[in-house]
Amino acid sequence: MPPPNSQRPQSIRRRVFSWPTLLSYGVAIALIGLLVARFDLEWGQAWQSIRSINPWLYGLAIIAYYISFAFRGARWRILARNAESRRPELTKLPSTASTSVLIIIGWFVNSVAWLRLGDAYRAYAYSEDSGSSFSWSLGTLLAERLLDMVTVAVLIVVSVLLFTATSGLAISWYIVFAAPAMTVLILLVVVAMRFYGTRLARLLPARLEEAYDRFHQGTLGSLDLLPTVLSLGVIGWLLEMARLYLVLQALDIDAGLALIPVVALGHAILSTVPTPGGVGAVEPGVTGLFLLELSRPDAVAATITDRSITYLSIVLVGGLLFLARQLMRIRKRSRENHHVPSGSGST
Repeated sequence: MPPPNSQRPQSIRRRVFSWPTLLSYGVAIALIGLLVARFDLEWGQAWQSIRSINPWLYGLAIIAYYISFAFRGARWRILARNAESRRPELTKLPSTASTSVLIIIGWFVNSVAWLRLGDAYRAYAYSEDSGSSFSWSLGTLLAERLLDMVTVAVLIVVSVLLFTATSGLAISWYIVFAAPAMTVLILLVVVAMRFYGTRLARLLPARLEEAYDRFHQGTLGSLDLLPTVLSLGVIGWLLEMARLYLVLQALDIDAGLALIPVVALGHAILSTVPTPGGVGAVEPGVTGLFLLELSRPDAVAATITDRSITYLSIVLVGGLLFLARQLMRIRKRSRENHHVPSGSGST
């Protein structure tokens, strides 16, 4: 009998290629088109800058970006291991390489589907690999998201204060308060889970109560070894900043160091907009942040080049990993079906 969540990948694949996803792409493209039509972005100079890019530094930017997934994967594995200690029946813990690949695949699904369905797919894939429940895996993702928001909130406030002090320019209030606001919201959810979740879950039907209990254990059970997991998260974000610095160097664009964390973290916040990959929000938002210091052609060139890494490369690399995973799962099921013994009714 297939596991209860065996239909989830089909459901997610249907949503990836659904009309709402296509509509969200249309809205995103319309927003970008409005930006292009409304502002003179001097495309000729921007393309000239992109064509003269230093390929070695651009390659290093790509490497820095993908190394960050190794640290994110290590952090997720630690979170899962912490939660696993409360679930002794779980015996399969995917390796750091496996969790890193799952994160890339999750980001790929986020890049081609609306409403950030990559997080749901990632939780499903982890539950499939570890033998855990979907709700428990989703709980470890909530713990990961909480740590990310705390890290981003601290880094963005420090970065904005540093940038304002060194440049004298003001930053949008949205960027300053978005990460702390999201952090407070998630913290309130976790606190409510800690003190009231189990009691409220008793009011649910038995099946939903069991699912919530696993989600509860996956979330709160993950939050041990905080110094280690926070350090891994900080390293991941520093590598994101290194990627952006290398992109600017590859384009021979001179920007103040204080601007780099503001743009990198602003990119992360804007990418939470529920269009595929944040398309339509990230591009104008990041361009606007670059315009705090850069000329329009340089801002456009930097945005396009950076998005070629954070969006296009994820679609390519993540898509290949997603396809490889699906083919491996099909082959595994085929072997399992091939080795299932036939009926033993002969005498």
